[in-house]
Amino acid sequence: MSDTTHDGAIATSARPSPDDGLTPAELAAKYGLSVSGARPGLVEYVRQLWGRRHFILAFSQAKLTAQYSQAKLGQLWQVATPLLNALVYYLIFGLILGAGRGMEKEVYIPFLVTGVFVFTFTQTSVMAGVRAISGNLGLVRALHFPRASLPISFALQQLQQLLFSMIVLVLIVVAFGSYPSLSWLLVLPALGLQFVFNVGMALIMARMGSKTPDLAQLMPFIMRTWMYGSGVMFSIKVMLEDKPAWIAEVLMYNPAAIYMDLIRFALIDGYDSSNLPTHVWLAGGLWALLLGVAGFVYFWKAEERYGRG
Repeated sequence: MSDTTHDGAIATSARPSPDDGLTPAELAAKYGLSVSGARPGLVEYVRQLWGRRHFILAFSQAKLTAQYSQAKLGQLWQVATPLLNALVYYLIFGLILGAGRGMEKEVYIPFLVTGVFVFTFTQTSVMAGVRAISGNLGLVRALHFPRASLPISFALQQLQQLLFSMIVLVLIVVAFGSYPSLSWLLVLPALGLQFVFNVGMALIMARMGSKTPDLAQLMPFIMRTWMYGSGVMFSIKVMLEDKPAWIAEVLMYNPAAIYMDLIRFALIDGYDSSNLPTHVWLAGGLWALLLGVAGFVYFWKAEERYGRG
């Protein structure tokens, strides 16, 4: 009896398993296993991001509060910094270089301040995007969440900062004779398009900055060049009137100039509509769509590599 039992046990143990001959990848697929940290599909990734929307908002608010926590003036620096920049630009470009030619002072000062505030929105979103991953490696390595949450959160932080600053911008515009009208409602879609564009830029820079931290040192020079070529301190059309027309056309269609001009046209009475490119709203929408979609896909494609050495 014992021998029979022993032989039966041997026979049972020698019976082939249904998993024999399967590769590790095939076994994982059979039992529904996946690689830890693997990139999900694009639709699933969007779904995960939507599920983290409360974290994205809370993280952006916390960063905004902490940004000036060590300064005595605190959150007032959100407004004071672009205002001081605008004052410096007015002294140099407005008074000394006469960059506001063709515009009355009542138009040029709101023109300049609006340009500084709106360009700063894009500039700070891009700069924050560069460090979104590389500056938060502890969080990225410790927790599992869609990494796009970080650059989106930083762009949202800059939007909240701009909305706070818009109160001061409105006061300046009104002080120089431009009063609320229906055209002011155009600010909302213009800022919406710019925000989508900024998110796309932040996502692109976040991926690039995650592997090239030195990019953060280079970006201030790139952003400064972009600012001078976007008509923040002067009307591109007027300043380049003695140059080949195609130069002004190219500069006027750059996205920073598009969004500044949309908001200037909405807020400032007497702003010459001939300074706006043809089909300006279409151009603003296309820039937002192009950078928003391309930036999101470009970032998503490297999702599983963020935080790895």
